[in-house]
Amino acid sequence: MKTERHSKIVELIGKYDIETQEELADRLTQAGFQVTQATVSRDIRELKLSKVPNGKGQQKYAVLRSQENALSEKYVRILRDGFVSMDMAQNILVIKTVSGLAMAVAAALDALQFHEVVGCIAGDDTIMCAVRTVDDTIVLMEKIRKLVN
Repeated sequence: MKTERHSKIVELIGKYDIETQEELADRLTQAGFQVTQATVSRDIRELKLSKVPNGKGQQKYAVLRSQENALSEKYVRILRDGFVSMDMAQNILVIKTVSGLAMAVAAALDALQFHEVVGCIAGDDTIMCAVRTVDDTIVLMEKIRKLVN
């Protein structure tokens, strides 16, 4: 149960800007987990969650991994360097890249572990990403826009 709860917490903080322990407890309850404030507090400590800026002048919980942060910066750089444009077709995101860089950009997208992405297929200059839902595609496009700009 604890492993499932921890997995759900990571999923929730990846999907929503959760600012407080109370908000996290409410989201867990809505997801079918019976939790107390003490349990949520302990989970936050065990998962080593930190508060980070959410870009709207507030803070949110996030999983911070120091080694992975350095790698993430490299992946973001690859994404920026190779990205040309993107468009959506329902829950499929099509990304155009500089010729020859689609595989590297797709690998970077996979490594960045966006919750919305189910998987990517890359050609020479085009990537097709299967995304969970149409709404997730819109969210993902916004995340990518922020990274490349």
